[in-house]
Amino acid sequence: MATSSPFDLVGRSGAPGPLSGVRVLDLSSYIAGPYGCTMLADQGAAVIKIEPPDGDNLRKYPSTLQDESRAFIGVNRGKLGITLDLKQPAQHAVLLKLVREADVLVHNFRPSVPKRLGIDHEQLNLINPRLIYCALTGYGETGPMKDKAGYDQVLQTMTGMCVLQGKRGGAPEIIYGSVVDYYAAALLAAGVSSALFERERSGLGQFVGVSLLRSALTMQSARMVWVDGESPDIGRDMRSGGVTGIHPAREGHLYISANTPHFWKALCAKVGLPQLVDDPRYDSVRKRAQHGDEIVPLLHAALAARTALEWEAWFGDEVPCAAARRVEDMFEHPQVVAEQMMTTFDHPVVGRYRGVTQPIRFGRTPGPTPFTAPTLGQDTEAVVARVDGTVDV
Repeated sequence: MATSSPFDLVGRSGAPGPLSGVRVLDLSSYIAGPYGCTMLADQGAAVIKIEPPDGDNLRKYPSTLQDESRAFIGVNRGKLGITLDLKQPAQHAVLLKLVREADVLVHNFRPSVPKRLGIDHEQLNLINPRLIYCALTGYGETGPMKDKAGYDQVLQTMTGMCVLQGKRGGAPEIIYGSVVDYYAAALLAAGVSSALFERERSGLGQFVGVSLLRSALTMQSARMVWVDGESPDIGRDMRSGGVTGIHPAREGHLYISANTPHFWKALCAKVGLPQLVDDPRYDSVRKRAQHGDEIVPLLHAALAARTALEWEAWFGDEVPCAAARRVEDMFEHPQVVAEQMMTTFDHPVVGRYRGVTQPIRFGRTPGPTPFTAPTLGQDTEAVVARVDGTVDV
């Protein structure tokens, strides 16, 4: 029998996931919102990505791919893709019909925008009281900055991450890789999943608010402790210093973590500096950080005997460490291969490529086979035809 729901067009092969049967509308752009919805898709949800006619801005980001954005492809797997101009009444009506069938709607508009577009929580709740309405913002839903545009590296800089990332006394440094966005994506997926769980008890949807500001501060919860009576300007740098850090080898660089007595003893033995183990000046991680200017030159001289990869093999399981690698090296890394963290996708524009697959492993409901991100508007005609039998968009 033919299916009728537009969400049924998200044909999923493979096993069901824990969120199979959940229907998601993704109106978000850039990284945090879309990747949060991708994490829901990885777990079996049927996700329809809705873009404006000119597309998600992430499609326009610099890329060495000829006709597609590497970033867009990387964060939007497992979704159908349609375009709607929500300022046009007929196309706005299509969205409202989709909302009636949806379990979740995600957007990353500034707080003042949804009401102007006629898609604020209050209006959509009247249409579908079971809807989980997730709003991702830069700075939250209230306060003097609520309508400012929020971006990963802006929030990094605002919240102290860049100052603590830089060298002590040096200039602030950005943490590349959109860490605030990706953590916000994880919070979004967790928040939506919790709201879906609660809906099983109450039968009602609810508003879920996620912000880049909350993400950036939550990532720093170990730093964000201010005890009564303390000066606000105290040491909050989480780096151990001294031995723990990245060090040069004969070739390449090596990160070493030797914070526990066991690992400190093993490190000294493996690099040929056993005399440091019983030295009372270095018998705690705090002391070793304080006396780093004495220990580090000895360590560097010892590390010059081998390459970083040779030291990694020599330390084995005895000393936590890693040779500094390029991200390209991860595609064939034996641990990544063993964990089946990469898969092959077929994209209509770029062809076959390898990319990251489901980040969470479930034993009984492992989830469907992932598929590639949509091209702009590729499913508009099919989805709209299922909504109201027309394709006039």
